[in-house]
Amino acid sequence: MKGCWNTPDETANVVRADGWLFTCDVGYMREDGFVKCVDRKKDVIVVSGFKVYPNQVEEAAVTHPGVLEAGVKGVADARSDEAVNLFVVKRDPHLTEQELMAHFRLRLTTHKVPKIIEFRDQLPKNAIGKVLKYELR
Repeated sequence: MKGCWNTPDETANVVRADGWLFTCDVGYMREDGFVKCVDRKKDVIVVSGFKVYPNQVEEAAVTHPGVLEAGVKGVADARSDEAVNLFVVKRDPHLTEQELMAHFRLRLTTHKVPKIIEFRDQLPKNAIGKVLKYELR
């Protein structure tokens, strides 16, 4: 790629002098040689020095049968720098915060367990249905 359309400052941020493109995506190389992108660097939450990738918490949330969809953001926290804030759209109207917390404690390490859970009727999404993290922020 030659650069970002009509934004030379952004081009300077992502295309380095040696020709590498820095996308700010977080991912890994699969066994078949393909790269799997799993999150965005700017969305990573740092809890007491540990990195928490929002997609890990979201994936754990939607494995609960009472959860329709989920979104995660980091919020400032005096004790741990940041805390995990989870937004949930319920599939089961009787789902409780306590039920979800028990679910997370079985599936996530302590620093990844949401400190705040907010139930919403819907989450902000783009035209293809992806949750808009910047609107959660």
